[in-house]
Amino acid sequence: MVELAAIAGALVCAFAPLPAAVIERSYSTGLYAEIQRSLTPLSNRLPFAMLDVLGVGLAVAVVVTLAQAIRDAWRMRAPSRLIRTLGHLAASGAVLYLLFLLLWGFNYRRVRMTDRLVLERAAPTSEDVVQLGLRAVDSMNSLYAVAHAAPLPDGEWRNAGLRSAFADVVRALSDAPPAEPGRLKRSLLGPYFRWTGVDGMINPFGLEVLANPDLLLFERPFVAAHEWGHLAGYADEADANFVGWLTCVRASPAAQYSGWFYLYWQVSGEVDDRERARLSAPLEEGPRQDLNAVIARLRRGEVPALQRASWKVYDTYLKANRVEAGVRSYGEVVNLIFRAKYESGWTPVRRGAPSSPAREP
Repeated sequence: MVELAAIAGALVCAFAPLPAAVIERSYSTGLYAEIQRSLTPLSNRLPFAMLDVLGVGLAVAVVVTLAQAIRDAWRMRAPSRLIRTLGHLAASGAVLYLLFLLLWGFNYRRVRMTDRLVLERAAPTSEDVVQLGLRAVDSMNSLYAVAHAAPLPDGEWRNAGLRSAFADVVRALSDAPPAEPGRLKRSLLGPYFRWTGVDGMINPFGLEVLANPDLLLFERPFVAAHEWGHLAGYADEADANFVGWLTCVRASPAAQYSGWFYLYWQVSGEVDDRERARLSAPLEEGPRQDLNAVIARLRRGEVPALQRASWKVYDTYLKANRVEAGVRSYGEVVNLIFRAKYESGWTPVRRGAPSSPAREP
């Protein structure tokens, strides 16, 4: 009966049309915020990835349980033994799904960034996107020397400037209490990240950040800030990218460079070959070397077939969690950055919040 209740509860939670405003008020800025502020500091103290321990333990438990059930069913000529075990595993999966929703997953249903912000422009044209990319190029060119002369230390979660910028962004976007930044951890998933071109992810069961071990130093600030956006409850990739980019451009020159480098990379993937050439032409030697270094990093480790399969699975996962754009949601940050209304210092204006007259950031 308990197992049936768990499965039924999981199905109800998966398909129930919960209003975004209710999730925002009661979960994302309420219960979840308190869970995150308690769990992430704990995971930050651990030098290893909690997900590695959980994943290995779960895999061993499933394999041993199934092997024992198959052996017993074969020896006793009683398939009911295997069927019962499969039922127990299904119930355990339902409990895991409910735990996922409680610890992080309901954030997929919160108010989206496009409904949260004051948007003062129409959707960008192709030329608008190119101009945004050219602004990124100008920023990369001007920031390169100082950013590389004083790079952010390999401990982004302890950097006061980046933490402060992140806190300011989170405060501007919602009424939730400040989110706790997470340290970038190595994981047993490191080779998988390398083969598929994934920069990082959060562990929804431990609210910790796992990072690709091959990230270059100038890439790390944006990846950290992006994952912190997820820790702040912004599950949608475009929303997390927006949080990450705003955090970087408000912080040190090294973080600013990382943010603008990310935006250039994103924009260059959105335009055609002719427009991409326009973006590339004014790049100075330093940023161009960094761009080539990232391309070399990705090509050195990628396994194309696994990469395609991985992103297809992730696309399905996002759509199952009501992110209709799937992996295309990564690119929607360009739309957000262009359309949002800002006060000085790249401070986005939230709907319903008092604001001063908009000024050019």
